[in-house]
Amino acid sequence: MRLVGIGWYFALCIAGSIVGGVLLDRWLGLTPLFTLLGLLAGLVAAFWGGYLLLMEVLGRRGQKGGDEA
Repeated sequence: MRLVGIGWYFALCIAGSIVGGVLLDRWLGLTPLFTLLGLLAGLVAAFWGGYLLLMEVLGRRGQKGGDEA
């Protein structure tokens, strides 16, 4: 179930940053600039945060497996 949360984290980071970039572009009149910057920022945040969350999940699973043996 925790992996589903990581998927949602990816989706929200990327989609949220793109929507924010589109809104900034409309407000400032700069068509692709902030959309692309938002996409880049969302990808970086999603992969970095996803990596940290995944390491936490894998670390817990590794500790459980070691205690059972």
